[in-house]
Amino acid sequence: MVLVGVMPLLLALPVVAADLKLGYVDAVKLFQEAPQAAQSEVMLREEFAERETELLTAQTKAKALDDRLRRDGMVMSESERKKIDNELTSLSRDMRRNQEEFREDLNRRRNEEIAKVQEFIKQVIDKIGREEGFDLIFFEGIAFANPELEITSTVLTRLQALSK
Repeated sequence: MVLVGVMPLLLALPVVAADLKLGYVDAVKLFQEAPQAAQSEVMLREEFAERETELLTAQTKAKALDDRLRRDGMVMSESERKKIDNELTSLSRDMRRNQEEFREDLNRRRNEEIAKVQEFIKQVIDKIGREEGFDLIFFEGIAFANPELEITSTVLTRLQALSK
């Protein structure tokens, strides 16, 4: 008895679906090619360049101390060898701590920037959807979509225009 009431709804579903204007955006491609994502990466590199240089300088210093200890350790006095060994141990400890802090800070900032870019992209998709009369645009989590529904290039073109 319930089936009789549901049948007209099921028969009408293809007609309703045929009237929908659908689209999807390839999120991975968009994040790889969007100028805003590239700009964020450049900004992060610049923001963290000084700290990265400091880490590389510390690594170079540690390697030089280690090389010196290996090369000249046999001819050094015991006190000089201990002094260099203690300095190397301290420098290595500081480097590990600084590298960990660097990674954590970089990851936190990268996540913040990704969230900003993602929000901007969603705003652009929303605007395109309204302007072009889409009923539904899929952005993330698509297992399969007909290539005819893809509007990634439209969104990317708009993002490129907005980055200038």
